[in-house]
Amino acid sequence: MWFGNFSWAPIREEELAMRNCIAVGCDLHDQSMLLMIGHNEGEPQKRSSGTHREARRKTIEYLKRCQREAGADAIVFAYEASQSGYVLYDELTAAGVECHVLAPSKMPHTAKSRRNKTDEKDARRNLDVLRAHVWAGNELPETWVPDPQTRQDRALVRARVSAGEKRASCRREIRSVLKRNDVAKPQGLGKGWSGKYQAWLLGLTSPPSLLGAGERVVLASLLRQLEALEKEVEILEAEVLALSKTDRYRDLVAECRKLKGVGVLTAMVFLTETGDPLRFKNRHSIGNYMGLTPSSDESGEASDRKGHITHQGPWRARRVLNQAAHVRVRTDPEEKAWFDQWLAKHPKKKNIGIVAAMRRLSIRLWHAACRVARERAGLPPLPSPRRGEAPACAPGT
Repeated sequence: MWFGNFSWAPIREEELAMRNCIAVGCDLHDQSMLLMIGHNEGEPQKRSSGTHREARRKTIEYLKRCQREAGADAIVFAYEASQSGYVLYDELTAAGVECHVLAPSKMPHTAKSRRNKTDEKDARRNLDVLRAHVWAGNELPETWVPDPQTRQDRALVRARVSAGEKRASCRREIRSVLKRNDVAKPQGLGKGWSGKYQAWLLGLTSPPSLLGAGERVVLASLLRQLEALEKEVEILEAEVLALSKTDRYRDLVAECRKLKGVGVLTAMVFLTETGDPLRFKNRHSIGNYMGLTPSSDESGEASDRKGHITHQGPWRARRVLNQAAHVRVRTDPEEKAWFDQWLAKHPKKKNIGIVAAMRRLSIRLWHAACRVARERAGLPPLPSPRRGEAPACAPGT
């Protein structure tokens, strides 16, 4: 039979050895997990287990026993990322199991699979994806697993962002109380949530007041919540500031803050959400990770059809990048000149221009973090971008 220029390459013995392993696809839940366990390309067996500490220990022992009985060289395990965190990953890795955490947003789905979803089908799908990676070399749709210290730092910074979001939500509810009762803010109380303004709000909770009895109780409750949230924000702000001054982040934060509009919180959110900056190959990969690249719907002759940004990746990072981008287009001369030029060409697409500014800022922050990371690793620095341009890719990418 003729195959053109194609030739069958013999499989080396070491490649065959790599194929001899136990592959496990797992569908993980809060209280249970379903495993599909297969030796090489054989028909998998189903096993159910709990997720508490003792159940996880017994599951690992069972997999080790399967490995010994099958004479396999390794165990390869895959499950989708969830709110359960990386406890299972840590225990499997410590036991010598090669574990992969799959990204749910990157997993293949069909309309039929979404309508007919079961734990067994999900576990088998994870197993099939894993097998395709181990034996066929397909790219694995996995997520990056941060080290334990990054997880701890990320949890603290996220708590600060969450407290700020709750405070903003509480303030919006207070403004809603005033609006639905047609109560206007008096003149002379200053802008924003000044001390005089909050004192005036407190006065509305007691008669005589422009509010009814029920609304006075609601406003008093919201003001107590706001006071508690203000204290939490202050406490967490101090903790994040202390974290930014540690050896792990001091130089990174200082380099990021050289960019106008970037404060300590913005820098810390970016650094903890991205983790190791050297894991990104180029500016396109950091833009994709931040979810700031446009989606595509292209086929046939329609080869330039772009949609909204993907919104994948850490939304907290996009939130602080949005705030910083607005500051930069107002206060940074170079960024303001670029943005004015954008608006001149696209007067009705201001929001798209802000998204572009966010992406430009994310690339510059990545380069700032890379400069410090490469210096720590003893690597040569990346070339600096030309004036007025976004930073370029790393050499060789």
